[in-house]
This record gives sequence, structure tokens and C-alpha cells, in this order.
Amino acid sequence: MRPYEAKGLMAFWADFDDEHIAEIQKWHNCEHMIERVSIPGFIVGRRYRGIDDAPTFLFTYETTETAVLKSAPYLHALNNSTPWTQKALTYYKNNMRNIYSLVASGGKCAPTEAPYVYVVRFNLAADIENDTVAWIKDIYLPKIAALSRAYRCRFYQIDEKISNIMTGERSIYGGGPGQQKYLFMFELAQQHLPEEWQQINAQHRRMIAHLSDQCVEFSYLDFVLYAPEID
Repeated sequence: MRPYEAKGLMAFWADFDDEHIAEIQKWHNCEHMIERVSIPGFIVGRRYRGIDDAPTFLFTYETTETAVLKSAPYLHALNNSTPWTQKALTYYKNNMRNIYSLVASGGKCAPTEAPYVYVVRFNLAADIENDTVAWIKDIYLPKIAALSRAYRCRFYQIDEKISNIMTGERSIYGGGPGQQKYLFMFELAQQHLPEEWQQINAQHRRMIAHLSDQCVEFSYLDFVLYAPEID
């Protein structure tokens, strides 16, 4: 697996009825993700299957820069969907699609692919926003990234302007950006948080309390595809 630092992220949460899941997986594996990671600036696409109350799938694409997600090649793909994509998008339910810029990252890539991802979406009040962002970058994220069985830890901020671009695909599935401005993505080797993680949160409970409107979910890796190597 190639090392990389992706500064852009597209994250898409959606639910599906059981009878459509296999078709969505086939379409996403065999056509859609191949199309997406072939777009200049795309690095890797992943699909995660939600656990417990998490949405059915979380689709993510990492890009070299956030600007890739408003580039002409990407918008052309969004506005010229294949017939299979047009059909698949009608199965989407409870959709949310956000474009994010990387604020800070820590840890290392998993030896192959991290099997689980722990996602936290949240807001910060304006009067404590700058101090809390600095604390996350300088103190919290490095501590979490140093834990055993934790891999990459990433902290993102939504790019509202790009997230709100209307496209042909969005006119089909109907979803827009979510309400939370910030996103944590923690890649893990297991389906639960290490005990030391809980201890870190307890030590910093005053700062953790600043994270409002939290949405927390676990998902496991269902499929991954890297962009072709470019010489």
C-alpha cells in the first residue's frame, strides 16, 4: 500500500433497504469506484458497512486537495452519470454528503487496511472554537494516535462551499451536507475503543465536553480501491 497524505475527503453516509444492498455493492465495486478513483487527484476510495445504529454504508474518497472535489473532471462525472449509477442512486435513503479539508492527522497507515473506523461528527461553539481546535491538533490527536491498535487518526473541517455544489447526481439522491462542522476519523484494529482511550477522554473531560451535537458510529471495511499508479 502506498503512503500518502490526502488533504481532501468526500464522505457520504446512506441507508439502503436490505433487498438493494447486494446490487449497491456490485455497482460500487464494479463500476462506480473504478470511475471515481480514475479521476485526476483521487487517491483511494473506501466503503464501510455500518455497525449497530450506524448508516448502512459510509462511502469515502480521499483526494490530494479539497479542490479536486470541485474540479472539472469530477463535476463532469457527477453531471453525466451512467445508467447504472442513475438507477443505484434511487435506492439511497437518509443521505448525507460532506466535503472536508484535513486540519490535522496522526498515527500510521495500517499494515494492510484498517478493518474498522470510528467516526465522530461534532460542532464547536464559536467562543471556544479556536482554543479547542488547537487542543485537538496539539494534544488530543497525538495521544490517540500513539495508542496500540490505533492507526491513522484524522481531524477534518467541512468545506461548506464545495459541499453545497448542486450536481446531476445530487438531484437524484436528494441529500445535502450534514449539520456538523467537524469530523474525526480513527482507523482501528478492533471494534471497540482501547481502555487507554477512555482514560484519555476522562483526563480531558472538560475539553471533550466542548464537542457538541456529536454523532458517533463504528463501521467495518467492506471494500477499498486505490487509484492507478501514475509515473
